[in-house]
Amino acid sequence: MTSTDVRTRPARRTVSPLPAARRAHRDRPGERRGPNLTLGASRLSRTLALAALAVMALIWLLPMAWAVLTAFKSEQDASDPLHWIWPRGGFTLHGFRTVIERGDLPLWMLNSFFIAAAVTVITVAVSAMAGYAFSRTLFRGRRWLFTVVVASILVPPQLLIVPWFQQMLTLNLVDTYAAVILPQTVAPVMVFILKKHFDTIPRELEEAARIDGAGHARVFWSVMMPLSRPMLAAVSIFVFIGAWNNFMWPFVSTSDPALMTLPVGITAVKDAYGVNYAQTMASSVLAALPLVLVFVFFQRHIVKSVATTGLGGQ
Repeated sequence: MTSTDVRTRPARRTVSPLPAARRAHRDRPGERRGPNLTLGASRLSRTLALAALAVMALIWLLPMAWAVLTAFKSEQDASDPLHWIWPRGGFTLHGFRTVIERGDLPLWMLNSFFIAAAVTVITVAVSAMAGYAFSRTLFRGRRWLFTVVVASILVPPQLLIVPWFQQMLTLNLVDTYAAVILPQTVAPVMVFILKKHFDTIPRELEEAARIDGAGHARVFWSVMMPLSRPMLAAVSIFVFIGAWNNFMWPFVSTSDPALMTLPVGITAVKDAYGVNYAQTMASSVLAALPLVLVFVFFQRHIVKSVATTGLGGQ
């Protein structure tokens, strides 16, 4: 080969594999094109979507803002619709002082905390054991029983009030803490969530524990529980919030003022002239503070649980 042939031969062109890979990915059949954003691809659609979300958030926040403003008003200004933002007499702590000095609010808050904590502990323990049984054990009628558990999620709790109350009457538990706590521990949705969570845990970990001689109880306590701490924390938060805010069953199951919870006690803030709006809103703000603190400190677990269980559409 002469030097002339070398000069006249065209140089080999180096093709980077990156553009080819991009073209292959772009031309893949059935592939969804465009950005994976629910707010749209263009700037206009994103702006309109964010504006709509902002309007809905404002509509959701307005009642809360009204409740907080009313809590810092006097009873006269709370009934004045013309000055609902800035009261004529200025803001005051009279409503908070009144509900605290009456001595009922601390008792209601203590009852709510005790009942919500007891419901949370019992519900999480029972739901975790039931979820583990459905996920890791085989027994006759397992599928049918799990179908009943899932179907019971569709039953409104209001339909069960009369049977629950009749059962409490039979057991002579009316006007007791047990009557308020026990019916609230039935949570089929938590059984379903924990069962699906246990299904995601690799079975190799369980098999390794069984090689060492562990039984179901040891596997459940030493393997499943440590691996499920984030999910158990999230479930506990949801159960606690639901028990704290529950009004209907504590209202029906007891008539003893010493057993009233916060939602039930707030409705009793009345006098001969009607509802005391400032005192009612002050009680509501104080009742919501523990839940706000729970959400602030444990919001990471709440968001993680929603993403893990698929409740966020994932």
